[in-house]
Amino acid sequence: MKKYVIIGNGVAAAGCIEGIRSVDTEGEITVISEEKHEVYCRPLISYYLEGKTDPERMRYRSETFYNDMGCKVIYGRKAVKILKDEQKIELDDGTKIPYTELCIAAGSSPFVPPFEGLDTVENKFSFMTLDDALALEQAIDKNSRVLIIGAGLIGLKCAEGIVGRVHKVTVCDLADRVLSSILDSECAALMQKHLEDHGIKFYLGDSAQRFDTDCAYMKSGEEIPFDVLVLAVGVRANTSLIKDIGGEVGRGIAVDEQMRTTVNGIYAAGDCTEGLDISIGQKRVLAILPNAYMQGHTAGVNMAGGKAAFDNAIPMNSIGFFGLHAMTAGAYDGELYEEKTENSIKRLFTKDGLLKGFILIGCDERAGIYTSLIREQTPLSSLNFDLLKKAATTAAFDPETRKHKFGGAV
Repeated sequence: MKKYVIIGNGVAAAGCIEGIRSVDTEGEITVISEEKHEVYCRPLISYYLEGKTDPERMRYRSETFYNDMGCKVIYGRKAVKILKDEQKIELDDGTKIPYTELCIAAGSSPFVPPFEGLDTVENKFSFMTLDDALALEQAIDKNSRVLIIGAGLIGLKCAEGIVGRVHKVTVCDLADRVLSSILDSECAALMQKHLEDHGIKFYLGDSAQRFDTDCAYMKSGEEIPFDVLVLAVGVRANTSLIKDIGGEVGRGIAVDEQMRTTVNGIYAAGDCTEGLDISIGQKRVLAILPNAYMQGHTAGVNMAGGKAAFDNAIPMNSIGFFGLHAMTAGAYDGELYEEKTENSIKRLFTKDGLLKGFILIGCDERAGIYTSLIREQTPLSSLNFDLLKKAATTAAFDPETRKHKFGGAV
């Protein structure tokens, strides 16, 4: 009987469990969870702070999931070493867990630059986990002045979650725009204005040079007083377990289409990995929930002796702030088709007869159709792209394709 061990307890781990059980219903599965919570949907932690959800409704799977899947979960423990020759995992309390099949789904950790004086700040937090949100909730009140370092996805979701519960929220970033990793200047400006209209103040192209207890001294010379500091500068993939045993790592753990690492018999999935982004033909970290699940499921199937591949990864984001939604995918390369209004932007990028990427802000579109065209590298000559540019509709496909892809009548 196989002994499966999964390091991590997020969405990739859930996918891995389900992938294993789709092939092997008997093997032992042990999950090592550094967090003390069952698998939950991390993007919902800002909605928890807004009062729109609670830990019970944040579950990614039912409360009987682990029991139904025949899993043992070790909560509150961290895997610190892979004993490759012994085929065991060493935990932070010295316990050793044997395995015959191993998947690393260890996620990522906050990146904190070496700010001068950061150690003088008492109320400082990250914003990546449910525990982070619970701790931040205890630190804020209606009089709090909150400074968030980082205007990316994590920082802005934190700002949205707390702005109605505190006196003031200020966000700063060295980049000259919000969401700089996924939006260009014009699209970012639209989103920034919407956030400012809901009470969030920005210092962009500027960041803290040093801290002194409850004041940030900015590179521009500005001084920003605060009561609570949130560090949302960025994240780094947790790669050390594989790196320490000689496995290949870049910005993430290198994996192939079967989710195998370069260390024989060890798989990896989720935010700790880097794989091929087919929209640009290069390896990169694609730390998003749908990819994490698909990677995990692929790893699980292969660990159990089945055959699966995840070979169509692309960057995707779907995020909303105060009712204004942004959806992006793929690469912003090639010929541009654009539609704009005062409150919306739609951009489609085409190259070599393929849809390569899109940005949709404030658009009521079935973005999944555009995403599937990018993932499947569908030739635009095979459909009515002029119609599809105007609206993401199944009517742009021929009857046989509609029936095959969407289950519609011919």
